[in-house]
Formats: sequence, structure tokens, C-alpha cells
Amino acid sequence: MLNEYYPVVIYLKVVIIGAGSHVFAKNLITDILSYPELRNCTISLVDIDEEALELTTAFAKKLITQHKLETRLESTTDRKTALEGADYIIVSIRVGGLDATRLDIEIPAKYGVKQAIGDTIGPGGVFYALKHIPVLLDICHDAEDLCPDALLINYTNPMAMLCWAMNDYSKIKNVGLCHSVQGTAAELARYLGAPLNEISYWVAGINHMAWFLELKWKGKDAYPLLREKFKDPNVYSRPDAHWAGADIVRVEIFKAFGYFNTESSQHMSEYVPYFRKRPELFERFKLIDPVKRLEVMEERRKKRDELMKQLIQSDEKIPLRRSREYCSAIIHSMETGEPTRINGNVKNEGLITNLPRGCCVEVPCLVDKNGIHPCYVGDLPPQCAALNRTNINVQELGVLAAVEKDKTLAFQAILLDPLTSSILTIDETRRMVDEMFEAESKYLPGFK
Repeated sequence: MLNEYYPVVIYLKVVIIGAGSHVFAKNLITDILSYPELRNCTISLVDIDEEALELTTAFAKKLITQHKLETRLESTTDRKTALEGADYIIVSIRVGGLDATRLDIEIPAKYGVKQAIGDTIGPGGVFYALKHIPVLLDICHDAEDLCPDALLINYTNPMAMLCWAMNDYSKIKNVGLCHSVQGTAAELARYLGAPLNEISYWVAGINHMAWFLELKWKGKDAYPLLREKFKDPNVYSRPDAHWAGADIVRVEIFKAFGYFNTESSQHMSEYVPYFRKRPELFERFKLIDPVKRLEVMEERRKKRDELMKQLIQSDEKIPLRRSREYCSAIIHSMETGEPTRINGNVKNEGLITNLPRGCCVEVPCLVDKNGIHPCYVGDLPPQCAALNRTNINVQELGVLAAVEKDKTLAFQAILLDPLTSSILTIDETRRMVDEMFEAESKYLPGFK
């Protein structure tokens, strides 16, 4: 029930930058408007791709019209116009689109570094950071002038490096959001055979490698039951399953290190040196081939575009059904004062005591009228912290490389990458990085 001390009608402005990513934007818009208290807001959609922006705008117009809402809708390619007076800025962008992503994947694969997703650490993750950090900081600097009190909610990868850069090089309040914690919680409930609403957890670490430090079912430790379940490989990977149906890597990590991690097995296989360094391991752990994944991504994009167009043109009523994303819950809680708990990516100011101070950590956060309040975690289990630090080493140099536009720092960041260093020599890494800089030069102005 809404607190009686707060008005039912709330006026605020939400800017979505990267709204041309219409599937994600569609969910964010629907989530926000699923709260009756937020329906008098202004939603300003921003993208540099006019055609993609028009598709999302058409969806939003239909949703607002169908439900007879008072929501004000803006759509523009001019970021500064949209940011004027914003209360919340949601960022989900991909600099260079799939063309740039293809280079991040195909060039390292040629050298034997076969990433799965390539957007977190590794060669692809570092080059993602080099392309995105300057843009994110430009957005922050615009916001410092046009809406200095706004909260920036970032969904763009590489999450940890982008948030680290914003924390150190801008004054804008920000939090990074991912869906890996709540997604993994749902998967763990399924493995246990438990209803999700009976599962509780306490999760902390870094983005894409946070740890379920506690996992409980009806208040009792569920880890013993999970270990028992995982004695049967069919629980986490059917013998006939292709890569999308297998969770072998995370179970291997769980058995070796004692705690279950967030993000998928495909992602996790990129962050450690154990799984992607020999061809036979790809079959054993049911790992995706990166070049094939690019083909799948392109086909899915075309299919999603077509489905979006069909939805807009149909007479189907769009339900105001809320997703598991944290974004709208944060806005609702800050505007109404109703508290909620999320997992957010924030600056490590003594929150996780055995990870470097100042890095970006993913921890439980309480949200209320006064904002986002990260929770103290203390020490992670030492083996979990050790794995996190191998990734933080890459993140630290990647951030510096992007801010200083320094090719040498980028090369050194990739030298520290656990997967790359398990496969390539220093000279081979240098050649790969040089080739990536040459191929992606149009996306990386000013690097020296």
C-alpha cells in the first residue's frame, strides 16, 4: 500500500538513452508504467539510430494509448534536449553496434582466444570499455550541467569498468544494474525443485562474478541439497543439450570453490583460464563457438525486429506486466518511499573488505526515499575474493586505458586477462591488440 504521506500522483522525467535497443527499452517502459504512481511521468527516448528509435516510440505510444495513461512521451536524437531536467537517466547502448562487436570476437578468435560473449573482460571486454567509457563520461558531463541531481542507472557492459569510470571521473550519482542475480536465483530454485518465493539469498562480489554467500529454502541452508542434486549431471546438463541448455561450467566452479556464482556458464567460462583453451574442452563443457554466436545474434535481432513490428501493428492489448529488472523498483522506491532491496554495482568504499578499495562491486543495496544504500558485506571467502581480483586487475587497467586513451595500458590490461594469458604469449597478445586497434580505429578516436 502506498504510504499515505506521499501523493498518489508523482511527476518526474525518465530519460532512456539507447532506446533503439527496443526489446530492452520495451521492458523498461512497461515496468515503469506498471506502477500506478509513476504513470504521470515524462519518458524521453533517445537514440542516434532514427529508425530503431521510431520503433520503440511507436510501441510506447501504443502502450500509453491502450491503457489511457497520462504519460508524456518524448523522442529525440538530441541527447542534451532530453537530459534537460531529468530525474533518472537509464543507459543501455552499444557503440558501433554488431559491426564493432564482430571485430571484438573474430580477431581474438583468429589468435585462439575464443570468447563466448566478449563484453566483460578479455580482449572484447577491454575494447568494449575503450569504446563505451568515453561516451558514458560524455553523458555524465552533460548531466552535470543539465540535471546534476539525477540518478544514472547503467545497463551497458562492461558494467564494472563503466561504473568504476563514472565513480572516479564524474559527479553524477550512478548505479549499475544487471539481471544475473535474480536470474540465477530462479535457476537455483529450479535445480532445488523449490518455489522461487521460498528462496532467500545474500549475494556479493563483482558483476558477472558475484557469489551466493547464502542460499536458503524456507530459512534453511539449501547448499547441502544443491550439492546432492548436482551429483546427477542431468540436473544441470542433459546429455543431448546444446550450449544454451548446459550449466556445466558454473557447477564445476561451485564444486571447486564452494559457492555458486552469478551469470551463465558461457560467461563464466571467459573469466577463468580453465575451460576455453583447448578445442576438446568446448565439447566437454558444451561451450559456444563465438563466431557461430554472432550468426545467432544477427538472426535473433532480425526476428525481434519483425515481432516488434507485428506487435505494434496488431490489435493485441499489451499487458502492463513487470519484469524482474530492478530499474523500475528503484524509481518507485525513491519516489514513494516504499523500501526495496536490490543488488547493485557501486563503488567499494569498505563494503567488501578483501577486494580493492575503489573498485566496482556488486552488493545488496537497500533503496528508499533517500536513495540507494549499499550494504556492508565484509570479507568474501578468500577463494572467491581471489577469483574476483583476477578480473579486477583487468578492470583497473582497462578503465585507465579508456580515460587516458592509452594503447599500452589496454595491451597490459589484456595481458592480465586469465583466458588470454592461458593461450597467448606476450608477443602474440601484442599482435592481436595491435590488429584490434587498427580494425576498430573509427570507434576509438584519440587513442595513442
